[in-house]
Amino acid sequence: MARKLKIDTGAKVFAPYSPGITVKDHIWLSGQVGVDGGDSIEGQTHSALSKIDDLLLAANSSRADLVKVVILLSDMSDYGVVNEIYGEWLGDAMPPARAAYQAAGLPLDALIEIVCEAFRGSGT
Repeated sequence: MARKLKIDTGAKVFAPYSPGITVKDHIWLSGQVGVDGGDSIEGQTHSALSKIDDLLLAANSSRADLVKVVILLSDMSDYGVVNEIYGEWLGDAMPPARAAYQAAGLPLDALIEIVCEAFRGSGT
């Protein structure tokens, strides 16, 4: 069995979970909420994406290695704003597979939660 390694940036977690796990070249990040980004969807989206960058860096990875992203929104009418910020954040990286859903009751009353998977291998 492959050995699981915990990815940790030292950020405070609010429940019994690992912020991220790696097994060989595979990386799974727990849902990242951006409540420290204030009460706006823009601020929370930037904050959640920054946490993802920090976790990927701690795993010797980057957003270029993302293969799947799931975005959970408390209000689907925020989709356009989030999509614009997310696209700018991705930059020239190949966009990963993605899904977006409206979800009632995100943790800490967050407006957004983002879950990611990445792969550091060649992909071929």
